[in-house]
Amino acid sequence: MGTITRSFANNITTSGVLLPASLTNNSIANVTAYNAAVATGNMVLISSQTASNSASISFTTGINSTYKEYQFYFIDINPATDGANFQFNMSTDSGSNYNVTKTSTYFSAYHSESGTDNAFGYTTSHDLAQSTAFQSISHDIGSGADESGAGTLTLFNPASTTYVKHFISSANNTYVSYTQNHYMAGYGNTTSAINAVQFKMDSGNFDGTILMYGIV
Repeated sequence: MGTITRSFANNITTSGVLLPASLTNNSIANVTAYNAAVATGNMVLISSQTASNSASISFTTGINSTYKEYQFYFIDINPATDGANFQFNMSTDSGSNYNVTKTSTYFSAYHSESGTDNAFGYTTSHDLAQSTAFQSISHDIGSGADESGAGTLTLFNPASTTYVKHFISSANNTYVSYTQNHYMAGYGNTTSAINAVQFKMDSGNFDGTILMYGIV
């Protein structure tokens, strides 16, 4: 017992704080519950769709009151049209119409492979002000065989019938010899439940994979 006590004591600071080395996968036995302050949530994959020279990808099921937060991951989005913009819109009628009124902000940064050209700034051509148009997530994506875009879009509490629907996205894409970062946020100005989301390019078809997760 003395050895165990000394070993435990060696993992406590003079102020009585446990050192990180004292906590391992086997250091606490028979844990049956966590304090309510400990986050135990996780991501649940709801659906995955792959575009192959597709005009659009629509998620028309699985967006409901089950989750308060939905995250879409888009991977290797490669447009048929060079320099096309990747966009999304929402629906309140299960995908019959994608025309939710939106207000948003959009800013970008870019940097060339040579390191000689770079900039950061607000992009007024990709924000919306009470518009039903599709919202850009990423712009000027290269159509080359090795060019693509990737990122995430988060939609908050789409099933609410009380509040507007907030969304945030972060994306990166390649274009010629540039990397471009895009950040967008806004809200769908409707208290109707959002139950479908569509993704497409502003011009032409595209390839790529989009995953939809629910956050518990």
